[in-house]
Amino acid sequence: MNDAPSRSGNPAEPAPAPLFRERLLPGPGAWVASIGLGVIVAVTLLPLAPLVAPGAGVLVAAVVVVTLVATAPVVEVADGELRAGPARVPVELLGGVTPIFSAEEMRTALGPELDARAYVCLRSWARTGLKVVLRDPLDPTPYWLVSTRRPDELADALVQSGAGA
Repeated sequence: MNDAPSRSGNPAEPAPAPLFRERLLPGPGAWVASIGLGVIVAVTLLPLAPLVAPGAGVLVAAVVVVTLVATAPVVEVADGELRAGPARVPVELLGGVTPIFSAEEMRTALGPELDARAYVCLRSWARTGLKVVLRDPLDPTPYWLVSTRRPDELADALVQSGAGA
């Protein structure tokens, strides 16, 4: 008896490419700072353990770089959903889409205009973003505020996928 699952004659279709995808990695300053931290650790340990100091410095820098990459959220529009970090919402539940093109507008949206119930996916190194209103009557979250370096492209992808319709 054959325990293998039956397969159709057609190969599996590849998943469609997302309309928008961005990993919010830090800018060059954070990468330089992580290397600088490794150098500081190595120089600090040099008088105490000269053979261990360079390895410890490299290890610290590597751990910081890996942590920065691992914790960088992904913002994506795919499969009828907006994903921002661990959260996801179907596009049909989205209302108005407002790109935020300047750091000053983002500061205002995160400060005096912020509703405490809003979902915020923020990275300080991405100084622009997008505000998306939710139309789900069962969800107490009034809107999402999402950091992105490409707010116009994210807004276009959401509108193209049916947000605000």
